[in-house]
Amino acid sequence: MVSKVMHAVQYSSHGGGAAALQHVEVPIPEPKADEILVKVEAASLNPMDVNIQKGIVPFFPRKFPAIPGTDVTGEVVRCGSSTSKFKPGDKVIAYLSHSNGGALAEYVVANEKLTVIRPPEVSAADGAGIPLAALTAHQALTQSANINLDGSGDLKNILITAASGGVGHYAVQLAKLGNTHVTATCGTRNLDLVKSLGADEVIDYTTPDGAALTSPSGKRYDYVIHCATGFPWAKFDPNLSTYGKVIDLTPGLSSMVTFLVKKITFSKKQLVPLLVTPKAENLAYLVNLAKEGKLKTVIDSKHSLSEAADAWGKMMGGHATGKIIVQP
Repeated sequence: MVSKVMHAVQYSSHGGGAAALQHVEVPIPEPKADEILVKVEAASLNPMDVNIQKGIVPFFPRKFPAIPGTDVTGEVVRCGSSTSKFKPGDKVIAYLSHSNGGALAEYVVANEKLTVIRPPEVSAADGAGIPLAALTAHQALTQSANINLDGSGDLKNILITAASGGVGHYAVQLAKLGNTHVTATCGTRNLDLVKSLGADEVIDYTTPDGAALTSPSGKRYDYVIHCATGFPWAKFDPNLSTYGKVIDLTPGLSSMVTFLVKKITFSKKQLVPLLVTPKAENLAYLVNLAKEGKLKTVIDSKHSLSEAADAWGKMMGGHATGKIIVQP
């Protein structure tokens, strides 16, 4: 590494969308004692990145200007003094904090604790899609819905909304590792894709039954992995089993109100907002599934770093199929 500067994409204030992204030359960051310096091979975008720029996520980013993005793959260049897991030359997958971000750049520093080895069977682009989206799906299924991904346990009926999106397409695949019957919603153009990912039933949300979230086989859902936005509780209630639970991955004010009301009134049916707690062991588990061919990353589009504004605009549009990838 000869140069001391790198190309990066940043924004200087909240708002402005893709037009506010600036291409800059900035110093290559120095890893702290518990960090590693990574030469980025690929990064993926998430809706949270856009929401932070919009200013609707309190306290984020930690400072301006901000280089967005949390999901990266790359090659270790240098290791902090107290690190022990990695060495220069290692190929890795890392999850960065939302407070600092940094993925849309040629180099990034990553905490050793939230970094795992990327096996050769998983491409840089596929690996970059995994961290936040797959971790979210994994936590929703295994912790909130108590699904065992080894196929054990009682059969559970699950609904996954926005099943062709970044989180949704991972959720379908992970859910089918458990003892589940999966009903999934998506738009017309993605019906075949979601079926190919393993969903037992796929409903088109543009149809009356799809909009009503009605199972084609008349099933009542034990759990809803709710990856979409804009559905009121009244849409879920008639479709839930007696103790049905809606796990809201994008909770807003109305979701929080519903959550509190259901708790206070001791309702059998519950709405549970999900706050992701990333763990390296879960990331390693997901990467191993990808290595074994049991977890596929669907890639909507790939963009160079110079085309970051196009990738950002596509993410803001809200209808990506799978993951949007940016490669330096």
